[in-house]
Order: sequence, then structure tokens, then C-alpha cells
Amino acid sequence: MLDTAGLSESYMALPITHKRIDSHMHTPLCGHAYGDPIEYVDAAVDSGISLITFTCHIPMKDDRFAQEGIRMNHDDVPTYKAIVEEACQYGKSVGVEVLLGIEAEIHPDQEAMQDMNNFLDTQSFDFVLGSLHHQLPAFRIWLKNNSFSSDEEIVAAYFHCLGEGAMSGLYHSLSHPDVIRVYGTLMRTFKPADHQAVITQFLDKVADSGICMEINTSGLIKGDFIVHPDPLIMDWAIEREIPFTIGSDSHTPHMVGQFFEPVIAELKTKGLSKLHYFKNGERITVQL
Repeated sequence: MLDTAGLSESYMALPITHKRIDSHMHTPLCGHAYGDPIEYVDAAVDSGISLITFTCHIPMKDDRFAQEGIRMNHDDVPTYKAIVEEACQYGKSVGVEVLLGIEAEIHPDQEAMQDMNNFLDTQSFDFVLGSLHHQLPAFRIWLKNNSFSSDEEIVAAYFHCLGEGAMSGLYHSLSHPDVIRVYGTLMRTFKPADHQAVITQFLDKVADSGICMEINTSGLIKGDFIVHPDPLIMDWAIEREIPFTIGSDSHTPHMVGQFFEPVIAELKTKGLSKLHYFKNGERITVQL
């Protein structure tokens, strides 16, 4: 388990760099991404990005988390580490630092999470993302078993679970934190202002936990075509001084750094001056 106690104090001792970073990308091992990791490095060069982190979906033994075409198997982990290491060595020759991360799951049923927790205890990653994939059977079955059916109940349950994930100490950053707005779990269009109380309660937990929240630009190519999190949620997070990581959620090389220019320009108008990435589990600050 990650030790996030005193994280805000410890990371400040690390240097403030001027790297352009993209801390969320996948490999073909997950079954729905394309391109060799070395191609992602080349795409980073073309985009002027000097640091990338691979975060393929974590293996899960429970079939409710959907295995085929969603995530690598446990047996694929050595291959995952090997191809990322190969990209790391190649990156050194072209000026791109390559880090090894993982996109882990957040879920309210702790028994279902035990295998994943054991995996994280025995593996070493630079960066651990926490994601609640509400569209997978695991969460939808849990909603049904707990008789959560209205949009209000589902949104409240989703953000409560994310908040518990923030407090768990398992993750460095929460990925695409308002992804509940896409993929059909809700009946109506998601408007953050309609759920302000539950979302700000969630953000209070994130602020108290000391972990980061992700700005994920893949929101601009799906659903309502808005960055994750929604700009209003981003404003509430900035008010609480929650630190941000940034990622393209790339599943093909051409997605590396997608929409970073307009998104970063918007972040600056909101008064945000820093982003963060993780290396060896340590948070490092990057000036915008």
C-alpha cells in the first residue's frame, strides 16, 4: 500500500522541472490499444513531450471486471515490463524519459479487490492511477445489488466510492474522475452543478488525502466532448488546492499529447501554474 501520509511535505523537496509530460498511455496488452511502445515514444518526440508514463490496465482475476479486450492477464506482466523497458532505453536516445505505471481499479467490494491489492503489494511502479470504471459489470452489478437506480443515487455512490479510493492509500492520482458522465450508466445528461454537494464532498476527501486528480484529455473525443474533469469540477478542485496530473489516455500513438495545448491554456486562465508526475512513487512538480 502506498504511504501518502505527509505527501504534500515530502514532494516539495523535489525539483520543480520544466518537462512536458503525458502520464497516461496504454499498450496492446490491454486488448484495446494499438502500436508498439516505441511508437508512443516517437509520437512524444513529435509532440514536444519529454516524459511519458505507460499505465496499462491492471490484471484482475474476477471476471466481473471484464478481462478479454480490457486488460492484460497476470502472465502478461513480465512482457509489459519488458516492452516498457525497451521503450525506456529507446527514449534515452531521443530525449524522452519513459516511466512504468499501472491503471488500477477502484471498487466498493473489498473482497473483489483483494487480488488486486495483493498484486500492488508485490509489484513496483513509478505511478499508480486509480479508476472507477462504472461501465464494467463489477460496478453495475454492485449498483443493482444495492438498489441504486436513479441518477442521483448512482452519482452519489460513484463519487463516494472515488472518495474512499482517494483515502485508501493505494493510488497516486484518480483517473478521469467524472467518467460517470459517459458510457450509459446514467439516464440523463450529467451536469456537475446538479450534484454539487456530493462532488464537493468527494473533493474534500481528495484534498484531505493528499493525492492527485487527473486532467484527462480523452474526454474531448467521447461523450459530451469535454475534458475530464468538467471545468466546473476543476474549479472546485483548484479552490481546494488539489494537485493535478495530466494524461492523454492514449490508446494509439497519434493520441499522445492530444489537446494539451488548448487544455493547458485553459488551466492557466484558471490560475493553475503547476502539474505533477510520479517517479519511483515520488511526486515531482512541473511548471506549466
